[in-house]
Amino acid sequence: MNEAGEATTPTPRLPERIVDGHKGTFGTTLVVGGGTTPRFMSGAPALAARAALRSGCGLAVVAAPRPIVPVVAASLPEATFLPLAIDDHVDPTATGPVLEASRAAHAIVCGCGLGSPDGVESLVEAVVDVEDRPRVIDADGLNALARVGRDAIRGPIVLTPHPGEWNRLARAVGLDADPLDEAHRPHAAAALARRLDRGGGPVVVVLKGARTIVADGERWWRCDEPNPALATAGSGDVLAGLIGGLAAQFHPRAGARALESTRDIFDLACAGVRLHGLAGRLWREARSDAGLLAHELADLVPEARRLLQSGHD
Repeated sequence: MNEAGEATTPTPRLPERIVDGHKGTFGTTLVVGGGTTPRFMSGAPALAARAALRSGCGLAVVAAPRPIVPVVAASLPEATFLPLAIDDHVDPTATGPVLEASRAAHAIVCGCGLGSPDGVESLVEAVVDVEDRPRVIDADGLNALARVGRDAIRGPIVLTPHPGEWNRLARAVGLDADPLDEAHRPHAAAALARRLDRGGGPVVVVLKGARTIVADGERWWRCDEPNPALATAGSGDVLAGLIGGLAAQFHPRAGARALESTRDIFDLACAGVRLHGLAGRLWREARSDAGLLAHELADLVPEARRLLQSGHD
């Protein structure tokens, strides 16, 4: 085994949906995100929840600052909402409702557009510590972990940094690697996963880029399909929600009750990255290599899933 672990191919197929399932069968994804500081950010949690639903999960709950809930609800009427006491600071009363909602959900996505209000680190760490559910930590959630120097996490959990976020997390735990050089990116992702992993289920790092790397310290996989159309605002929020939606449906700790088979969090992260890439390819083939809107990407996930399941990916 090399220092990045064993390379793995191909992308795992997802279990088939049972024909007599209902929305409870396919899991609830809780999205904790959105903010008013430093900017008004309502689109990110809406995109993550939309992608979770497009992935096939039965329900999406968006926990967001109370001032932006009406805006998010207007763009995604299919979701339900949990208003939080957050403005330029996170009221201590916000954490309790999030943890209560976490217990009712099957997977959690945290950080999309969350911003950096005072006290957000405590909220993010509380979500990270919900060890009985698969979690996806993205964007401002990762920045919060870097600020507190979090150096130990119990899985199953997926971290989705771009290279800048990887650098902030790596510096906080004393890692030195290159998240930009293609030859070293598998090592960078794997090293961070190993450094943070304290058992319970793997810590998976999805190091985003033109050729996204997925690694858990033992295995790694590369999505070798660069697509400039994906370089657009909100693309990462769609990816985070997509992985969270798959985890709600198919991870054993999510309590996927009506499935004959489940998938571990590494396989689900790989499948999420692959679906994200396939959706981007479908848009590019039909349109162009520029101009993609993130909600359009989310809306192509069902067709991408059909291609993945049929083996025509």
